[in-house]
Amino acid sequence: MKISTQERGSRTMSLTLGNAPFGTKEYGTFNVPLEHRDHILYLHPSPRRVRVEFGGEVVAESDHMKRLHESGQHPVYLFPREDVNMDLLEATEHRTPSETKGEARHWTVKAGGKEAENAAWSWESPPEGAPPLAGYVVFDWDAMDAWYEEDEQIHVHPRDPYHRVDVRDTHRHVRVSRDGEVLAETDRAKVLFETSLPPRYYIPPEDVRQDLLVHSDTHTGCPYKGTASYYSLKLGDKVLTDAVWYYPEPLEEAERVAGYLSFYPNKVDIEIADGGNGSGRRSG
Repeated sequence: MKISTQERGSRTMSLTLGNAPFGTKEYGTFNVPLEHRDHILYLHPSPRRVRVEFGGEVVAESDHMKRLHESGQHPVYLFPREDVNMDLLEATEHRTPSETKGEARHWTVKAGGKEAENAAWSWESPPEGAPPLAGYVVFDWDAMDAWYEEDEQIHVHPRDPYHRVDVRDTHRHVRVSRDGEVLAETDRAKVLFETSLPPRYYIPPEDVRQDLLVHSDTHTGCPYKGTASYYSLKLGDKVLTDAVWYYPEPLEEAERVAGYLSFYPNKVDIEIADGGNGSGRRSG
């Protein structure tokens, strides 16, 4: 089963992505001008013990981690050099420049007969005003075999401590349609609120037209909600590919939507009643 590292239809958010406080899109309002929004770096300690494995070997393990947030990027873990198995790293000539972090030098990771070229790097001479990055090593998340926080494996990318998922019951009337045909209708939806993302309405499967659902082999991963499975919608001769998603076994924060179905608003019409008077609005 292939799992995409990004939820379809939206970017996984963090402190510095999308509509987040220091993201690339202005959303909320500060009392002072926020200059250089696209060049923000924020480095802070993480209390979690983190381990990364490759080729059956522990490449690095530390409980003195730092987490780096950067404009337009997912957060990354920084390992103190002394907690990295440098015997598994082979220096290369590859260098990558960065205006905010300085030049990065790279290593190829070699372990258990496997090789990940230029999959580790460090910034040894960060420019003036940058966070204290020297002395730390970063690993390419996707190039490594497995990541752990404490003793639990984590997926997709490091979880952002400023990111939150909340699920709430709602009595709002939710109606999903396409070209006038009702696909789902309920007064028993659950709303999933996720940092910097629009609310998503999850509908009990018994309130969805099951005869229109076609199983999909698509699966996507989210570090906050888990692995999503998909349905396509068959409407006459038309098929809307991967228009519906659900979490069979969500992570703890999202476990209340287990088995509930959600629809992509760019593929169907979703109407949400604002209150008891039956009036509604479209969700986008």
